[in-house]
Amino acid sequence: MSDTSKKYNSVMLIDDNEIDNLINQKMIEAADITKYIYTHTGAKSAIEFLKNIEKIEELADSILPDIIFLDIDMPLMDGFQFLDEFGKLSEETRKKCSIVMLTSSINPQDVHKSKKYNVKQYINKPLSQDNLAKLEI
Repeated sequence: MSDTSKKYNSVMLIDDNEIDNLINQKMIEAADITKYIYTHTGAKSAIEFLKNIEKIEELADSILPDIIFLDIDMPLMDGFQFLDEFGKLSEETRKKCSIVMLTSSINPQDVHKSKKYNVKQYINKPLSQDNLAKLEI
């Protein structure tokens, strides 16, 4: 498959569980939907990464991820705290990066709460080829 046929330029995985990140990364690679995959084991480092990238306007469009797969239950900064910080980023960044909750949480409150943010989809872990094929972003 040539690079031009990939749906997305880059995606980002944010999950404190490195095994989950690895499994999800392999699923995304197998689906062949993106050129680049960034992984972060903490929401804080992911926000710092996004803040730094958006400062460099000429790079922002090519580096900012098209999709951010976000876990909810993480230490230090959870998925919802990440979304609060994400909401403070520039409008361009918020438009470019679509958020998909990727979590083991089946708590209806989490699903409901994620709808208050601009979360495009809510997927239960682990990612599957089926989930990726059905992404509507």
